[in-house]
Amino acid sequence: MKKLLLFSLFIFVILSNSFAQSQPYVLLVSFDGFKWDYLNRGLTPNLNEIANNGVRALALKPVFPSKTFPNHLSIITGMYPENHGIIANHFENPFTGEVYKVAKNSKSVKQSKWYLGEAFWTTAKRNNIITASYFWPGSELELDYRRPDYYKPYEHNKPYIARIDGVIDWLQLPQAERPHFITLYFHETDSYGHGYGPNSSEVNKAISLLDSMTGYLTSKLKEIGMIDSVNIIFVSDHGMTEISTEKTVNIEKILNGFKYKMGGEKPFVMIDPENKNDIELIYQTLKKHDNHFKVYKKEDLPEYFHYSRHPFISPIILIADLGWSLVNDKWLERFKRNKSKGNHGYANYEMDMHGIFIASGPAFKKGLKTGTLQNIDIYPLLCKIFNIQPRSNIDGKLERIGFILK
Repeated sequence: MKKLLLFSLFIFVILSNSFAQSQPYVLLVSFDGFKWDYLNRGLTPNLNEIANNGVRALALKPVFPSKTFPNHLSIITGMYPENHGIIANHFENPFTGEVYKVAKNSKSVKQSKWYLGEAFWTTAKRNNIITASYFWPGSELELDYRRPDYYKPYEHNKPYIARIDGVIDWLQLPQAERPHFITLYFHETDSYGHGYGPNSSEVNKAISLLDSMTGYLTSKLKEIGMIDSVNIIFVSDHGMTEISTEKTVNIEKILNGFKYKMGGEKPFVMIDPENKNDIELIYQTLKKHDNHFKVYKKEDLPEYFHYSRHPFISPIILIADLGWSLVNDKWLERFKRNKSKGNHGYANYEMDMHGIFIASGPAFKKGLKTGTLQNIDIYPLLCKIFNIQPRSNIDGKLERIGFILK
């Protein structure tokens, strides 16, 4: 009997290792705020080499609003923000007064109740695929079954080389413990884009740094003998555009005398009247002053924004013209103090808001240049690579992106 048990255990281990070895490897890398045309500045030899050996899209179209957390969640869930729940970087539950915000030591980013979509790492885990994340919005949820098997709590100042080395360490774990899907995140182009604007020399240095990190990553993959085994996908969540304190609209002055809450970001604003009977009057007041922005009632927002079905979205939505900022007195004071030169969050059809998509590896065609792809289609693409069933409630469609695979 003991010999039979040992033999069964031996067979189980053999089959488990065989299954693990047959699974593909995918490394999903995010360059936050890496605008689609940064690849055309002659500063990215490593990224361009990967693109030439694989797939390069003209651009990657974000979801609206073109902000960091909504788009990272759309990439990893295949859902629009109105469906995955992260409708902005900062928003309020109007029924309870609780606030979700992207800020240092924010507890809300780890609370599962805000996240309605299923991240790919959860889909993968249900299919016995080991996953890991060296940073990604939504990867730190307090429920362990909704987190990657391995993950790192976000450290903004964590050296980039240490992040890459951490990924390489995961890829050298024993077969039975090794992750096959890994995310990796870098903030450089977003930080310098906000501070100095997308056309600055500082952003060019950030682009060069990320390209050098790409070179370091590929050299380490070669070093451990996995350069031909790993499918690498480089994406960005959004682009960046120039802004100025000279191009602002003060909503507080327009709505003087009304009582309301103002949420969202400078490129888009949500207005929630204290008295619901004021919705029409506030809307009409804004409509009379809609120079450099457009105003919509929630139910009338064009369907192509896919931003009207979530209950936390306010009754009135304002979208600024590209490069303009919607402010109140407090926001304007902070804007002038910080002297930001770049921003994102505008309508997702604006090319300045588009990011990058580059992919290379055994699953991808070689030397393919294609048009603009949609970031919500990446989740079903990942499912196809791993040959697993995607969630039935996603917005992404494999038929829009599947042609890039072999």
